[in-house]
Amino acid sequence: MHCSCFQVLVAALALVAGLQLLYLALLSGLHGQEQRSRYAELFQGRRPLPSDGHKERLKRVLASGGALDASGQYRIYRDLLLGSWDGARSQDVVLVTHTSLGNLHHAQRLAERWQGPISVALFAPGSVEVRLATAMVYALAALCAPIRQLVRLHLVCHADQVAAFPELQDHGEFAHLQACVDVFAKLARLAAGRRNYAMDVANASYPNNLLRNVAREAVGGHWMLVVDMDMVPSEGLREAFLALPRAADEERPGVFVVPAFEIRHTRRIPGTKTELLQLYQVGEIRPFYEELCSRCQAPTNYSHWLNLPVSSPLRVAYEVEWQDPWEPFYIAASSVPLYDERFKQYGFNRISQARKGTTRSQGRVSSLAKSLREGVKQEQ
Repeated sequence: MHCSCFQVLVAALALVAGLQLLYLALLSGLHGQEQRSRYAELFQGRRPLPSDGHKERLKRVLASGGALDASGQYRIYRDLLLGSWDGARSQDVVLVTHTSLGNLHHAQRLAERWQGPISVALFAPGSVEVRLATAMVYALAALCAPIRQLVRLHLVCHADQVAAFPELQDHGEFAHLQACVDVFAKLARLAAGRRNYAMDVANASYPNNLLRNVAREAVGGHWMLVVDMDMVPSEGLREAFLALPRAADEERPGVFVVPAFEIRHTRRIPGTKTELLQLYQVGEIRPFYEELCSRCQAPTNYSHWLNLPVSSPLRVAYEVEWQDPWEPFYIAASSVPLYDERFKQYGFNRISQARKGTTRSQGRVSSLAKSLREGVKQEQ
């Protein structure tokens, strides 16, 4: 009798425990459904993210509070977007760039043109910009599969700013965003009237060299091409460089310069070197920085490059010793020196790194000749 009562008591306790577990499971499921519903509301009923863990990882990164830079002036949230390009190739070329919200819309064209790994450092100088930046990054993760796959994005803000995951009060930022094209259209609207490096927050200098260093941390053992966000790389440049015979041998340290040009904003970017030459001859294209600082690009020897016969595939055209104050755009190993983070806004930011680089590489620079279009910067 006592044994029977004991067994009944154990069975009852087991039943209660089972019911509690079932209750907790149902409660968890309801909570998860409520959370999904909450964040679906941001996109007016659209499911925000595919079930690949991007949302959860984004929330974890933001909840971590980021990390301060060496100066203690800036807070860095690394890999808000974590492109899945590790392991795709043993060695690739990573496009490294930086931007404020005003130029983030250029990421769409960069991803379409580069078709490979991209690392972006995004600067948000004030609380409003930080909140808007996290909202737009979330929208990119939610609706833009190519960006999710190709881009690693890192947020940089002032040390006294803290980024947080978008909440329902941010619903207005997501209104009418139903597809990737809507996200970039909104980013383009945000860019209207803004100029490069112009900060809406008083006394906020644009920390371009810090941003370059943050973005290049993701490069690892790959090659890298560091460009400004509003530059357009040559179509097929990445694949052509990777197919280049390894006269890029490690025994001869150096970098591979990509000649850069400026084009009138209303002009279509040329598709071939022949088209580029035609626009150059009528004054619609000019060498990069020709008016602002022609001697900063003079060693590229544009006249030599322009007069080279059109050829394919990509090849090393000629070699040049570095000269002051040359600051070319180039493909290089990730072992080249870091940028000097003391330089901000305009002036000496890239040249300070080029000077350090010549000490380590004996100043040898190879220029790439290519029949496809070269790096072209849209004139603002």
